[in-house]
Amino acid sequence: MKQTIAIYTLTSELHNEKAVDAVTQSFLAGLGIDYELKGINYSDYGTYALNLIYVRTGGTEGIFLRLLPELQAKSHRPFYLLTSGKSNSLAASMEILSYLRQHDIKGEIIHGSSEYIAHRIQLLKKVEEARQSLNGTRLGIIGKPSDWLISSDADKEKVKNLLGIELIDIPMQELLNEIIDSEKIYEALKILIDRHQLQGFTIRCFDLLSTVKNTGCMPLARLNAEGYVAGCEGDVPAMLSMMIVRSLLGISGFQANPSNINPETGEMLFAHCTIPFDMVERYELDTHFESGIGTGIRGYMKEGPVTIFKVSGDLSRHFIAEGTLVRNEAKPDLCRTQQVIQLADKSLTTSYFLTNPIGNHHIIMPGHCKELIEQLLVFNKLGK
Repeated sequence: MKQTIAIYTLTSELHNEKAVDAVTQSFLAGLGIDYELKGINYSDYGTYALNLIYVRTGGTEGIFLRLLPELQAKSHRPFYLLTSGKSNSLAASMEILSYLRQHDIKGEIIHGSSEYIAHRIQLLKKVEEARQSLNGTRLGIIGKPSDWLISSDADKEKVKNLLGIELIDIPMQELLNEIIDSEKIYEALKILIDRHQLQGFTIRCFDLLSTVKNTGCMPLARLNAEGYVAGCEGDVPAMLSMMIVRSLLGISGFQANPSNINPETGEMLFAHCTIPFDMVERYELDTHFESGIGTGIRGYMKEGPVTIFKVSGDLSRHFIAEGTLVRNEAKPDLCRTQQVIQLADKSLTTSYFLTNPIGNHHIIMPGHCKELIEQLLVFNKLGK
């Protein structure tokens, strides 16, 4: 798959070619994006990260209709109809999109100011690249979800069909067989990653406390920073959420659970005993909170805008909220990494977290990324 933008054209023979070419040059130059102009040659349609059909004039509906079977055979992605609005191109685009909708074919008209169009195209390109990177991903479930995660399993068939991710069950004993001593958990996880060709995993990590008298907190922090998705407690929906974040943004996510919620102010405290090393400005080592043994990590992430995200295991629901990390804390009676986040919409504390949550773990990432994540979920037909 070519990682760039291709622009194909639709033009009525009734319009003056030189005049249309002049408009095309001015319109595309004003977008300030990198692209390949393919013109009327649709032979490699669908092979680029983002494939746009530039409807240059009116009277092109019949041309598109004749092309449609060929285009559908080449790609199953939505049709993106780019239009400047010149020469009745918007009217033609609306007629085409109406036909697509009548036949349950996804599509969108990209039209507006140059700034809006450029932003929209770049967003769609990132989404398409993420979708491609997710397809064929292998994620391991090392051990079953922890006993207390009674709502955190996953529908493997839906995950495969909607995201292209294959979930691989790996017995906990297979990991334990590779652990020579309590300091070799990281090396044992790397062996399983290589053996099963994984891009990530979630591990029933509390079993390590009773078997090797240590935790997975440090290895998970390292592996996430190395570019893998490494989740805790066998929580599959949390792992999937982390994988989506990495595919879209190329960054790690912090898997944490709410420890305190203030419905009146919208302030929430999230905590966990590990955080990816590439997410923090500094960190300290402590014991694991619940057990008091092994190694836990108290990480300090840069204050500022954040996004909270979670998908359900059957992909029927998702939650996205933006907020601000206002401070890091170090209370002794909580999991070691502690983040106080002010939600932009304080009503979510009651409308979602206290009445209709998707499990307890949620994924926190730096920056405001709601628009980008929602776009991927919508185009992959994931539920609300």
